[in-house]
Amino acid sequence: MKILQWFPGHMTKALRMMEENVALCDGIIYVLDARCPAASFNPKLKDMFGAKPVLYVLNKGDLADEKADLFVKYIRDGGGAAIRLNAVDSRSRRHITGAMDKLVAEKRQRSEDKGYTRTFRFMVCGVPNTGKSTVINLVAGAARTQTGNKAGVTRGKQWIRLDGCELLDTPGTTPPSFVNQKLAVRLAFVGSLNDDIVPMDDLSLALLEELAQKYPQNLEVRYGIDGGTPLEMLEKLCKRRGFVLRGGEYDYERGERALIDDFRKGRIGAMTLDELSDAEGLKY
Repeated sequence: MKILQWFPGHMTKALRMMEENVALCDGIIYVLDARCPAASFNPKLKDMFGAKPVLYVLNKGDLADEKADLFVKYIRDGGGAAIRLNAVDSRSRRHITGAMDKLVAEKRQRSEDKGYTRTFRFMVCGVPNTGKSTVINLVAGAARTQTGNKAGVTRGKQWIRLDGCELLDTPGTTPPSFVNQKLAVRLAFVGSLNDDIVPMDDLSLALLEELAQKYPQNLEVRYGIDGGTPLEMLEKLCKRRGFVLRGGEYDYERGERALIDDFRKGRIGAMTLDELSDAEGLKY
């Protein structure tokens, strides 16, 4: 696969905007993808926060497996705050609002000791397509921001005023350069990179190879795949799904799209691709 890189001009503007507004915020809600909590961590953002308290929200937790909980523990053991969440489930609202309250509990107590109440501000950030706007809508208890299952839906800042707090919705931003291409590819798997810059044939073969190593049973149940090279696995998928052209040739393109769509929507099963070893050197 070619070297992946995606840092369009609007991300430079977004980072500048965030740098200008971070001082106004009492805390940070950093949204990660629970399927790849290391890949979806952008060190550039963390460096920007300074000493601001950060709540890491491992969103899309319903699409991840128990390995996501290891990342939650890893962040907490390092002194950080983290929760696993499914932001489209309204029952999760109390979970995140409680975590937000804990994040600014000391500041709130100091305010109350001085005899006044105040509104707390949180910046909501992360790489594209982790569900930042969906998290905001969960906290708000209603649809207050535009959401979409693709990278780049949010392009500008938006303050969301709620009872007792304000949330700053920010555009998704990737690192200016991907040092670890393995993690960059996983971002492409989950749709955090623009699909237009990613060769779908290479991406699907890479996904099949990784799933065959980590979740072979899921491939067998979903597609009847029981081993082989990535291309052979793709052909088995096409045969299972009936993606065959006239003359008996496989419709590879249709099979590739189906695989990526199935993975992103959890039809192959709940999976977490990142290992704790992928988080070594990352400063949550």
